[in-house]
Amino acid sequence: MDKPSRRPSDPLQAALGMLARRPYSVAEMRRALERKFGGGAPVRAAVARLRELGYLDDKKFAALYASSLARNRAFGRHRIRRELKAKLVDYKYIEPALGQAFEEVDERELLERALAKKIKTLRRPVTPARIYSLCQSLMRQGFRSDDIMKAVRSRPELKPGAEEVDPEALDEDKE
Repeated sequence: MDKPSRRPSDPLQAALGMLARRPYSVAEMRRALERKFGGGAPVRAAVARLRELGYLDDKKFAALYASSLARNRAFGRHRIRRELKAKLVDYKYIEPALGQAFEEVDERELLERALAKKIKTLRRPVTPARIYSLCQSLMRQGFRSDDIMKAVRSRPELKPGAEEVDPEALDEDKE
């Protein structure tokens, strides 16, 4: 006796199953369905029907995804923009979604929290190379470099201390 196939043969059914697991942008869903079923009218019809039903809406998806990344992952504006582009969100919805997300969450506060978390794991002594690495890490999280530098400079624990100076290096300078 043959086992029935679990894979839906209808693009609409497949799309509904995919949406049950996580939200998709319109283009992302179209691409996924085209991979499974090839291009053509059935895929276009499924995407159109999902949009009609309100299950695919780039504006709503962008707003929810941006807000979630800001609140839960503490990503900055630049990283969220990259993530939305990677999800193939229509460009006209990205900036409004970012604006809405950062009305709810203060980006400077996110940066301060991310910096505080990084400082806890920063190996001592604090060297310029470690501060550079810390700044690069915060930039990958999507924060602006000038905001990062202001935040880093405002932290006294990140200023190189006198105990970190090599006395032999001072003696060499005098010669």
